[in-house]
Parts: sequence; structure tokens; C-alpha cells
Amino acid sequence: MAEEADTGVSVRTERKALEKAKILQRESERRTFRLVGRVLKKPEAERSEEEAAVLLLHRETVEELCRRQVRSTVLKRKQEEVFDDADQLRSKVRQLADAVKHAKHLVVYTGAGISTAASIPDYRGPNGVWTQLQKGRTVSSSDLSKAEPTVTHMCIKMLHKETLVKHVVSQNCDGLHLRSGLSRQVLSELHGNMFIEVCTSCSPVREYVRLFDVTERTSLHRHGTGRRCSHCGSELRDTIVHFGERGTLEQPLNWKGAAEAANMADVILCLGSSLKVLKKYACLWSMNRPANRRPKLYIVNLQWTPKDDLAVLKINGKCDDVMRLLMEELSIQIPVYDRLEDPIFSLATPLLPEEDDSCTREVIAPPNGQEESLPDCRKQAEEATAVQGGWFGRGYRKGRKKKKAS
Repeated sequence: MAEEADTGVSVRTERKALEKAKILQRESERRTFRLVGRVLKKPEAERSEEEAAVLLLHRETVEELCRRQVRSTVLKRKQEEVFDDADQLRSKVRQLADAVKHAKHLVVYTGAGISTAASIPDYRGPNGVWTQLQKGRTVSSSDLSKAEPTVTHMCIKMLHKETLVKHVVSQNCDGLHLRSGLSRQVLSELHGNMFIEVCTSCSPVREYVRLFDVTERTSLHRHGTGRRCSHCGSELRDTIVHFGERGTLEQPLNWKGAAEAANMADVILCLGSSLKVLKKYACLWSMNRPANRRPKLYIVNLQWTPKDDLAVLKINGKCDDVMRLLMEELSIQIPVYDRLEDPIFSLATPLLPEEDDSCTREVIAPPNGQEESLPDCRKQAEEATAVQGGWFGRGYRKGRKKKKAS
């Protein structure tokens, strides 16, 4: 028995010694990296003989730090915004206009960049939500009820009306495509719509369009809005698809429409999307076709995208500027957003009397003369400032762990 006890003690001692050795090894490596890093920051002519010897002694560390520097430089370059000059922009838009005119089945993919003109931040731009979070800055979501469809939204709606655009696939949750008047049959909101909540217990799924952001109580894997279905009494849920989730709702996601449109597409126009998420959806890129039979790709974005090398044309410009020039080339007038014609007011379901206190988000102001239809949550919204929770900015998961307090 004593021998077994001694063996147990011996094993624990060895394990602790091994763990301690690993900790000491990591600390030694960190010190070496810091030392070599300081030396590398100095110009070569200013390094002492002792510092030069350090670099020779730790060649592997030098190579690793150099590789990291290259990766960092490439990443910064990809995050930089690049603008085409006026002549170059107009020349590229002419090429795009020619492609739009001759396309048999043009599909448009849109990202956060088409809504920045509506004062909705994007994600990966210089002032984007995730860019700010990476810098350690706090980002609080705000009510987006004052946002209105941008020039780009209205151009897309008009291009569909003129039968030049067949389908629109959007990553945005802001509902602005719907509010522009674009037909829902030709719209796929792959990541949901902040103004729509649904009852999945009803068959078919019952939809409730609201005049306010329904996501204030929801988050990753938590989709209940706190309101109830007026038909079956089940709790309603939002339609947002967060990172790490798989969207299964037919509407407003409309994956079937997106996949069918991509399968028929001969031209794809990407507007304001980094494509870092969309690139993962193989069904949107006709990857099952031979390369020479895939849709011709046109990209409008200020930053690098992973699809740039595959594009027929990359336009470095703001979406609204590009779309204005495009409509001019096509001789099509750009419609102006009219709140009186906003479909959300005719689609919206009013809250039940007992639900008036179920939201604190600001309500989209209806056209003049319809103020009495507003739910009472408007009063609570007036008292709210920076709104926390909801869909905006969610999904920022980089595996960043908080440093333990020493």
C-alpha cells in the first residue's frame, strides 16, 4: 500500500514538475519574442554587436516575427479604403452599365455598405462595428427607426421594376430593401429582418411585421421576443440569423429564391459587401459549374474582398455614387423615397392592448395623420438613450479572452 501511495505521489510530482517546466518555457519564449521584437524595431545601423548576436542566436524567432509583420501589413492593406478617381470611376461604370443592359438574369448581392448613407455603420470598414470592437472600443446599438432607404436601395427597386434586376440577395437586417418598395418575391434577406417576428408553432409560420425593432430582448440562440401569437398563444421569435446559427425560416430568408436565382444568373453584382460571409455559401456562386460558365462577377466596394481576383470588374467607390452614375448611363430616373408609400405601414400588425409595454424601441413614424396608430412603447423609447441588446453588432466572436487580473 505504501508503495502504491509513493507511486501516486511520484506521478503527481512529475506532473506538476512537467506543468511548471511548460510554464517556464512559455515565459522564456515570451521574453525572447519581446527582446527580439525590440531589436528588430531599431534600424540595422543602430544595432549594437550584442543585439546583432541576439538576432543570430534566435533566427527562428526572427523569422516568425517577420512573418507576423508581413501578415499584419497585408491585413492593414486589405482594410484600407481605396477610391477610384472620377475618370476611372465613370469608365468602370460604363462597363457595368453595358453588362447590366446585356444581362439575361442579373442578381444583386448587397451588404452593409449600401446602408452607411442611412447612418447605419457597416461592420468591417474603418469605423465599422467590428473594427471598433477590435480596437477595444465599446459599441452600443441604437434605434434604427429614423433610417430610410438610400439612393442605392431606390435604384435597385427601380432596376427591378425595369426588369433589369431579377433577384436581390441581402445580408442586411435593417429592412430597408422591403421599405424601398422592392417586391418580397424577389428579395432574400438571408440574415433576417429586424422588423419581423414570427410564430413557428403555427403552420404555415405566421408572420408579424412591426414598426419597431423586435430584437431588443433577443441574442445568439435566444430568439423569443416576449410577445405572443394572437392565434395560438405561442411565444413569437425574431428572424435574425446570428453567426454560429443556421437560418431555417422560409421567410424573410427566402433561401430557395436565392439559390434558384443564383443558378439562373449570368451576371452577379455585389454592392457594399465584404463577401467574407457570402463567399461561404457555395450555392450562391454556381461552384458546381465549370469556371467559364459561372456568372460574371462585378463588385462595388471600397475595401478588398476575397472575390476580387474572380471579378470581371472591381469598382472602388461608394455605392450611392456608383449607382447614380449607373442610372445616368442607363437613362433611368432614380425614384425618391416617399414615406407615404412605405410598404411597412400597410404590412405592419398593431400590438394588442396588453402588449403596449412590450417594447422600448422607437417606432417608425407613420405618414402624417396616422400617429394614433403608434403603440405606447414610443413613450418609453423617448426616455431610452443608447440601446443595448438586439441584432446589431452581435456575432463578434473572435475567441478573444479577457486578460486575467494579475
